[in-house]
Amino acid sequence: MRVQVTAGLACAALLVVGLVVYRHNNSAAGNSPSRRSAAERSVVPSTAESLRVELREPLPESEADWQRVLTAEQFRVLRRKGTERAFTGAYWQSKVEGVYCCAACGQTLFHSDHKFDSGTGWPSFYQPIDEEHISTREDNGLFSRRTEVLCRRCDSHLGHVFDDGPRPTGLRYCMNSAALQLDTTRKSD
Repeated sequence: MRVQVTAGLACAALLVVGLVVYRHNNSAAGNSPSRRSAAERSVVPSTAESLRVELREPLPESEADWQRVLTAEQFRVLRRKGTERAFTGAYWQSKVEGVYCCAACGQTLFHSDHKFDSGTGWPSFYQPIDEEHISTREDNGLFSRRTEVLCRRCDSHLGHVFDDGPRPTGLRYCMNSAALQLDTTRKSD
């Protein structure tokens, strides 16, 4: 019992330290909406706006190039394999029709018809538009075994896939809103 309590306290301490570091890094990076430039704010997706996502050509070659074209939050999630907080992303409860594309390169990923409410606080889909548009790899970080989902075109981190989803696939592609851009002009792909 004493070992379980000690391990639990250690995990709680790690979470608190992580949250403090996360908040410090975001405030130091000027990641609050009021501190970003108007151009930077304009690329943050909104479920209310209609936008056309185009394939980024050519793809940035270095992480420094990616950092210049993505918002701080997009860079943290897409290129540094971060996870946004549950129930905070732009798309977790969106019911807007369209095609979800990779926020880094514009690759089509998921259709709104395949989106479902998983209750997790992240946008969840039971299948991608095309299996060839994503790749997966084993992720053993954070003391757990998961399957990471990446954009096959630009190798950006999108989220994870789990086998507790609805029919017909039984899969739950749990994505970060920061990794996605909704193209409402495209109803199918």
